[in-house]
Amino acid sequence: MRLVNHERDAIDLRTTPVHLGLGSRAKPVEGFAWDPEVLQAYSAAVAPDGAEGRMVMIFDGDGPGDHWESHSAGDELVVCLSGSVTVTRDVDGVPDRVLLGPGEATVNPAGVWHAVDMEGPTSILSITASLGTDHRSRTDTRPTERVGTPGPEEAP
Repeated sequence: MRLVNHERDAIDLRTTPVHLGLGSRAKPVEGFAWDPEVLQAYSAAVAPDGAEGRMVMIFDGDGPGDHWESHSAGDELVVCLSGSVTVTRDVDGVPDRVLLGPGEATVNPAGVWHAVDMEGPTSILSITASLGTDHRSRTDTRPTERVGTPGPEEAP
């Protein structure tokens, strides 16, 4: 995994996210994968941007999401590009659902657990805080282990 300073070719945001950092910099994240070692390398590379860094990525899917997530370092913007998606937030134990169609967006506030369910083939764009993401299984009632990127206070 490495941050690329200047990419001249088209970037497929489905496989290569872009990191938005301090100084209005945008750097493709070459070799990105949802693997603990790659996530740690990404966290180390973007740590100087702290809580202001953001990852931009497109996700394609169909069906219910398998996990909850929370971003302690900042808000997340979720944009429905095609299809239909329901974003469910856990607000003090009460589900708060937002249905999005193409072109519609919602903001998941920092620290709020949320899940994404896609209704048929769907594409979403997310702009997420680079640090401080936690995941938990949809079957868990509470987070049991940290899986994701360290928070700003834990970044290398």
